[in-house]
Amino acid sequence: MKSLLLTGGRVIDPANRLDAVADVLVTDGKIAAVGPKLAARAHPDAEVMDVSGQVVCPGLIDLHVHLREPGQTTKENIASGTRAAAQGGFTSVVCMPNTTPAIDSAGTVALIHDIAQHHGAVNVFISGAISRGLAGEEMASIGSLKNAGVVAITDDGHCVQNNELMRRAMEYARMFDLPVLDHCQDYSIVTEGVMHEGYWSTALGLRGWPSAGEELIVARNILLAEMTGASVHCQHLSAARSVELLREARKRGVPISGEACPHHFTLTDAAVAGSEKFWKTDGEGVFGVGAMADGQPVWPVYDTHFKMNPPVRTARDREAILEGLADGTIEILCSDHAPHCNYEKEVEFDYAPFGITGLETELALSLMQLYHTKRLSLSAVLHKFTVAPAKLLRLPKGTLSVGADADITVLDPDREWTYEETFTASKSNNSPFFGWPLKGKALATIVGGRKAWVEQNADAVV
Repeated sequence: MKSLLLTGGRVIDPANRLDAVADVLVTDGKIAAVGPKLAARAHPDAEVMDVSGQVVCPGLIDLHVHLREPGQTTKENIASGTRAAAQGGFTSVVCMPNTTPAIDSAGTVALIHDIAQHHGAVNVFISGAISRGLAGEEMASIGSLKNAGVVAITDDGHCVQNNELMRRAMEYARMFDLPVLDHCQDYSIVTEGVMHEGYWSTALGLRGWPSAGEELIVARNILLAEMTGASVHCQHLSAARSVELLREARKRGVPISGEACPHHFTLTDAAVAGSEKFWKTDGEGVFGVGAMADGQPVWPVYDTHFKMNPPVRTARDREAILEGLADGTIEILCSDHAPHCNYEKEVEFDYAPFGITGLETELALSLMQLYHTKRLSLSAVLHKFTVAPAKLLRLPKGTLSVGADADITVLDPDREWTYEETFTASKSNNSPFFGWPLKGKALATIVGGRKAWVEQNADAVV
């Protein structure tokens, strides 16, 4: 019988409304007990971790991650991506289906399950495609994907433009009790846009991507969710009007939800104009860093690490996302971790691929923008990383209840550190946050009672 005892930590379990100093006892990969002075109940050979002064919570879940395997393993693979997840404090991730081939068949699902079982550092759950080949023309075999073990369907990286196809997919998803995750992008209005359409796109001479390109599909999804009764989830929201539409629909009881990524509530489109312009205009909206007299991160104009899909938008949009997170309109935090090779990003802004890595910085940025600014309590922030995604995906995760899987994150919300390229476990380093001073950090990640990652000291990670 393998046992692990975490002693003296501040245990925050939003699922059970627990926030108290307590011990956590793990036996054979399950939570055996949570409470004071559990040493007497532990096996004599139990390993003891002293986590005094640290926060112990259910293992964090990221429901929006690109692991790139199969077919794109020069960017990332399941082994490297899940190591990055573990370093970020995440015990479970959901991989997106825009691989090569796309995850639109039971065989590809089985392949990923097998690789994850043998090489994954954390739990890997799989989303299947809405349409065959993510082409948006013919519905994938949703029943077969469900039977193969997918936890959701999405064409992420693409957006189904055919409303009739989307309606039928939602009807099938409802029959199979699968949430539909949607990348909200109307191609007809976005066209070849590469950054938010506004002042800075005009000043920089770059093709603009209007907010309406997202808002139109959010509105479409609300109408179809209301029509079909399917659970629909809008991915990586970036626009103020999208938040307003979501808030109004949820008040009416429409089964729709949304998520936000740290880059959308930290950065703005001014970042594409370079660090000097960003810190002079919108940088004050970044907790801690914006108020620094000196030592602020530096980057050049047209830095492709600030090119993502959807794009970072205005300070008003950033504030609307933060307000949506604070009032519960947006229930879930995630990264949209999208690794790319260096040579792909080292081109003109127009030609660089969209996307940034994010698994290792999302906890810190979320704590900085939400907890340290007092918009949300620490428990409320952790709820968006644990209870909310587990509920949406119908996963038996996100809790420290007795008998639950022993997926645990140990973190220090006040740890100050700088994100450097030497830290990352990802194959790729296309992050805009290298060199940023951050506040809040995962210190240990435990998956099924097994230590997936533990910080040994400030400079070395094993």
